[in-house]
Amino acid sequence: MFLDHPLVKTLRRLRGNARACVYTEPLWGIPFNLYSPYASVYMLAVGLNDIQIGLLTSVGLVLQVFWALMSGPITDKLGRKRTTLIFDIISWSIPCLIWAVAQNFAYFLLGVVVNAVWRVTANSWQCLLVEDTDEHLLVDIYSWIYIAGLLAAFASPLTGLLIDKYSLIPTMRGLYLLSFVMMTTKFIVLNALATETQQGLVRMAETRHQPLFAVVGESKSVLRQILHSPATLFTAALMIIMGITNTVRGTFWAILVTEKLHIPAAQLAWYAFVRSVTMLVFFFTVMPRLGTKDIHKLMVVGFLGLTASQVLLLLTPAGNVWLLALSTIVEACSIPLASTLLDKLVVIAVDAKERARIMGLLAVLVIVITSPFGWIAGQLSEINRSLPFILNIVLFGVGSLLLACEKVLLKERVAYERS
Repeated sequence: MFLDHPLVKTLRRLRGNARACVYTEPLWGIPFNLYSPYASVYMLAVGLNDIQIGLLTSVGLVLQVFWALMSGPITDKLGRKRTTLIFDIISWSIPCLIWAVAQNFAYFLLGVVVNAVWRVTANSWQCLLVEDTDEHLLVDIYSWIYIAGLLAAFASPLTGLLIDKYSLIPTMRGLYLLSFVMMTTKFIVLNALATETQQGLVRMAETRHQPLFAVVGESKSVLRQILHSPATLFTAALMIIMGITNTVRGTFWAILVTEKLHIPAAQLAWYAFVRSVTMLVFFFTVMPRLGTKDIHKLMVVGFLGLTASQVLLLLTPAGNVWLLALSTIVEACSIPLASTLLDKLVVIAVDAKERARIMGLLAVLVIVITSPFGWIAGQLSEINRSLPFILNIVLFGVGSLLLACEKVLLKERVAYERS
């Protein structure tokens, strides 16, 4: 029975902050996944070009460096709960209003500048979710977080119909306004249901009489801790690869599909639908069967699957909807293995006592290396719209090699410790 499914049992057993975070997540995940597939083509329709779109991505990433650096100290001083409320409203509610009325590059630039603050709430919300939560529930919890966004699949065909009837720009403006309402509601309800974590209370007490930038200065010791932890460094490298490839796919997939493969913009909703439904089926049928199997081996399978999806995408002739659909399905089956398990790997690799600051510094490292790639991918796309995805193929291959190397190193370390 459905109620006896492992994921459903986990959902029913959730308590405290994990329950508050998971139960309210659809109010953010659904609107975000409704507008995000069209964000790039919306910019093109308003009048931006590929280079400007890539530049916006890089500007956002550069600004995120500062906010990621500040995220740990802010989260420690204000607490996980209060930080999440304040910075969620700043970073999501306000930009949605800006994008809803965007007329030119300047509007999108302003929206990106404000949206960059989301790095603070990404840290505080993650702490709110995982602290005080049993570690063995993390994969199921992260599965539900992804599922919350995938629920948008059932509304995405409606988006295509609206674009057909009202055209792209009016539909996107409406979606951004809907996102403002739903996301703001989520932030308020989550704040009402959540409580400050035990570690959050400890860090608030420890930093109460310290100036914010004094707390930032203490990050040097945390940085040394990261640099002396091979497991954390390997995890950071995987986060960088996923950050770059997600940036490329999220920004340039719709552009390649509409401009090179000549698929009408209204049909993008159906590919979002196929991707989301496939991922939902995968989460409910495959992920629970994996149990405690080798996380590195499973992630290698995920990376190889993502590589195959990009190869299929590049081999798709113009107008061939079936090969594009196959590429979408392969990608959808690979994302849970790569992304969900990486989320768990991050939590396991990070020292719980310094989670906020370590997560913040890891985010800084990832963004610093990732930030030029929006601009780089824009330049590549201007030359040939296939080139950004060739870059992805190379990076997924590097990720697979890193996972294989980390697995070997772990085996050697275990063997050494036993001897």
